[in-house]
Amino acid sequence: MKSLSFLLTATVLLFACSTKVDKENATTTDTTAASNNVTLTKAQLALAKISTGSLTATQMHKTIKVNGFVDVPPQNMLSVSIPMGGYVKKANLIPGEKVSKGSVLAVLEDASYISLQQDYLTAKSKLVFLEADYNRQKALNTSKSTSDRQFQLATTDFETQQYLVKSLSEKLQLMGIVPAQLNANNISKSISFRSPISGYVTKVNVNAGKYVAPTDVLFEIMDPSDLHARLIVFENDATAIKKGNKVTFSVNNKPLEKYKAEVHVVTPNIENERTTEVHCDIVGSNTGLIPGTFINAEIELNNITVHALPSAAIVKWQNKPFVFVENTTGTYAMVPVVVGLESKGMVELVSGVTASDKVVIANAYTLLMKLKNSGEE
Repeated sequence: MKSLSFLLTATVLLFACSTKVDKENATTTDTTAASNNVTLTKAQLALAKISTGSLTATQMHKTIKVNGFVDVPPQNMLSVSIPMGGYVKKANLIPGEKVSKGSVLAVLEDASYISLQQDYLTAKSKLVFLEADYNRQKALNTSKSTSDRQFQLATTDFETQQYLVKSLSEKLQLMGIVPAQLNANNISKSISFRSPISGYVTKVNVNAGKYVAPTDVLFEIMDPSDLHARLIVFENDATAIKKGNKVTFSVNNKPLEKYKAEVHVVTPNIENERTTEVHCDIVGSNTGLIPGTFINAEIELNNITVHALPSAAIVKWQNKPFVFVENTTGTYAMVPVVVGLESKGMVELVSGVTASDKVVIANAYTLLMKLKNSGEE
């Protein structure tokens, strides 16, 4: 009997403890669920003088922080090729070397260069004869001493030869040879290929003795006089950026030295990473900037429209921003928010509430005190 009595007593105690734990858990759950809600009585509501409002479209000055690179526009990058293939006789340039417009990049030689010069001089000499024949036939035709057919043949031969001389002249100029200076005494198997721009050699793809075809790129030259900043911007910010926006940036090795730029164009295309490129013209000196250098930049947006609330609507709890949203009259929920810019008593709301929410915009801290004091009780 004693054993049975002890067993019944233990069972009752275990059930009682289990019920108590369940009640405590239920109480904790209910408290957690309601921990961000606060309700005021009519008397408290009248005393607190709570007022509500909604998000307002407000113009603010905004700065976007982005990253990017120092870049060179395509018109300042030149790939150098030779119009006619040949063998490289001399090429002494190395990457990084500075070249001036008109300076010799390489000396090439080939038998085809001789043929081109010969063809030009021959065509030019024949043109002199055909021009004289054309003038003679023209004079004879005027006096009807020769037929119209003879004059037409002379005209055709003369004009055809003019076309040939002109085309050969253009080919010579492509090769860097001045047609007016070419004569029988200076025909050469070699040509000096010159730089069409001033800048720095970035790539050298030739060496002495190598045969290069017209499709081969011999050198790549960069003109750094027109550097620009190429910035990577997320799609949400890109729509607010306009041509002319001011930009301030710095490079990693000189973080205290600030460079100025202006937005030139926003690329109207979103990449897979949900970003686009913003190209900016550098204003003032670009000394010390090297193409490809990583940069940190700030884009200034003037009078951008944002959704905002009065600063009095924002309360801080545990160093995090919240607002109170009215559920029903006298009942409010504390909602975490993400804030942005602040200007003239208004704060930008990035996320957390919608335009349809009724947000407490006056005496919000009264609700916070009521909520937390109730929680402690």
